[in-house]
Amino acid sequence: MKVSKKQFTIYMIAAFGIAWIIQIVASIFANAGNVLVFQGMIMLCMYVPFLSVLIARIPLKGMGWLPKFKGKWGWILITWFGPIVLTFLGAVLYFVIFPDRLDWSGSYMATQNGAEAMAEMQAAGLTIPLLLVISAVQCVLYLPLFNGLLALGEEVGWRGVMYPVLKEKLGRAKGMILGGILWGAWHWPVMILAGYEYGKDYLGAPFLGMALFCLFTTAGGIFLDVLYEKTECIWIPSIGHGAINGAGTLPLLLMRAEDADQMLLGPAPLGIIAMIPMIVVAAVMLIKTKK
Repeated sequence: MKVSKKQFTIYMIAAFGIAWIIQIVASIFANAGNVLVFQGMIMLCMYVPFLSVLIARIPLKGMGWLPKFKGKWGWILITWFGPIVLTFLGAVLYFVIFPDRLDWSGSYMATQNGAEAMAEMQAAGLTIPLLLVISAVQCVLYLPLFNGLLALGEEVGWRGVMYPVLKEKLGRAKGMILGGILWGAWHWPVMILAGYEYGKDYLGAPFLGMALFCLFTTAGGIFLDVLYEKTECIWIPSIGHGAINGAGTLPLLLMRAEDADQMLLGPAPLGIIAMIPMIVVAAVMLIKTKK
């Protein structure tokens, strides 16, 4: 699939311009306490890259819409199960380093959902360990596909257009790295204005969080793009993206409320310590695989 310089320029302007406007408006709602509208707009934002591909009149035909299973099952299994395994390893590493931060009471979740909601959950017999098991089972059974339907909106733009163009111009490794940085920067307005991912009140805010998130998207982008290269099907990185999003919240069930301003470290894979398994795997995939 050939993308002209004009098409790529239009795509990038639309992908960032429209998304940043939506994120700014969404942040206004978030800061006003309207969480539902904020979440809805963030979900809508995920389809802006897809829309931008259409605006730039870049053909969708060559992205691989029909799955090819023969000889691909190993990569498909990595797509489905890899993110939850890496999330688990990252959380274990974090809690080994900070064992006193392991909290089975759900204090962080109480601050997010409200003490009343947590009391109702406990009255129904839904403890944090049980909730963790249920959530993990969901991540294994259906969340990669369910979340992947939303992630498809980004993957068509990122892995389907932006990464191939950057790799063609800069080379495979540099293209993937720059692609990951751009993917992370795409989230910056909502991170700055609404405290998305790391909150607002942490050491080095907001710039340290912005940089760290770009490291995460660079590693995650390499992971997803190699899967796309190996399977030649746009649904595969979409499912992998969905699996990352689904598994990424699991460690928060075990986080203490008082550590909310230190999510730069973990236990979710957005933290530098919990991110290490993804970084290692992404580096190995980049070095050991070829397109």
